[in-house]
Amino acid sequence: MRTEINFDGIVGPSHNYAGLSLGNLASTRNFGKVSAPRAAALQGIAKMRANLERGLVQGFFLPQRRPDAVWLRRLGTTMEDAVPGLRANAFSASSMWAANAATVSPAPDTADGRCHLTVANLVTMPHRSHEWRETLAQLRLAFADERHFAVHEPVPPPFGDEGAANHMRLCAHHDAPGVEVFVYGVAGGPFPARQHREASEAVARRHGLTPERTVFARQSDEAIAAGAFHNDVVAVANERVLFTHELAFAERDALYGSLRDKLPEIEIVEVPARAVSLADAIRSYLFNAQLVTLPSGEAALVLPGEAQETPAVWSWLEAHVAGNGPIRHLFVHDLRESMANGGGPACLRLRVVADPGTIDPRFLATPDRLDRIEALVARLWPEQIAVEDIGSPALWADCLAARAALCAELGLDELDRPAF
Repeated sequence: MRTEINFDGIVGPSHNYAGLSLGNLASTRNFGKVSAPRAAALQGIAKMRANLERGLVQGFFLPQRRPDAVWLRRLGTTMEDAVPGLRANAFSASSMWAANAATVSPAPDTADGRCHLTVANLVTMPHRSHEWRETLAQLRLAFADERHFAVHEPVPPPFGDEGAANHMRLCAHHDAPGVEVFVYGVAGGPFPARQHREASEAVARRHGLTPERTVFARQSDEAIAAGAFHNDVVAVANERVLFTHELAFAERDALYGSLRDKLPEIEIVEVPARAVSLADAIRSYLFNAQLVTLPSGEAALVLPGEAQETPAVWSWLEAHVAGNGPIRHLFVHDLRESMANGGGPACLRLRVVADPGTIDPRFLATPDRLDRIEALVARLWPEQIAVEDIGSPALWADCLAARAALCAELGLDELDRPAF
């Protein structure tokens, strides 16, 4: 039976604060601080474990090989010889944010009745632009059954595609035909618009989506300029609920009208700017929460601790739940390490609607697998990384060895090879 599965990225051993992501205010603000890769990974595992205990189906993706010697070789250099900027870009652990791994269209939406996944190219950011090869390798393993899945290579440059972070799906229930919403940017003051409309249109064509159930919506320039580098920083959807900030979209009334025409049962939960400012929404990652359906059928938000600590945000959430709104439960998690690098609960996961029995079980979480991952992380992940440590050959070796041990522990040794 098809159900929604959340695939979380395991935070890699090279997690650091090199401030590489222009437009991501948390990443920029925390540049140069000392990171805690072990704590970061354990925080993410705790979130996965809690979602399992809530009755949700949970998967995971492995961190990528870092440093990425193959990428540097293509640039004619090595970690030893590279200038500091290239070295930092080769060492980034940003693949932890699985929401940027791919765009996913479930089988009920597509022309051939298969689940389609297009790997994101992430070309607007150097540190992410070389992720797609290893992402593709993992997706082709996890979703190898071609009777049920089609895994596509990235949209070619120069059209920037950043995956599911700029894509939403609305439906009566997960296994029903849905309305797919692709959100693109045009301008955002000093910051780049990372999702190009041309890329979104290409993904929709590849996936065989019908125009009648496909929407292209422009993200507001104001949201991008305020630090909403992806749409999932200001809006999130699940089944019939769209949870959004008032200032998320450039033409919100037209968008809402189109969605109501295509899915009459939609419930739009809009947070007014007068109640929660864009700055508070982005600082707290209110909308970068996971909006999920519990086994009871009720909707819940999986939130970072920062949401509870932001008075305007928590006050609005408590009033919504007390007022019998469509979101019925609030679950708060400590994800400070991920948050400090610019990614909350929703950034860490990629949603896939599929029958778990059609997926390679090595990528599906169980209590035992999470126990084993947790023990390995506690033993091998670095406790701290300062920015100046990125130049340490000993650290490079430790990070590669830690990832290789994780691949071996999970029986995924084939991933411990460079993806050419």
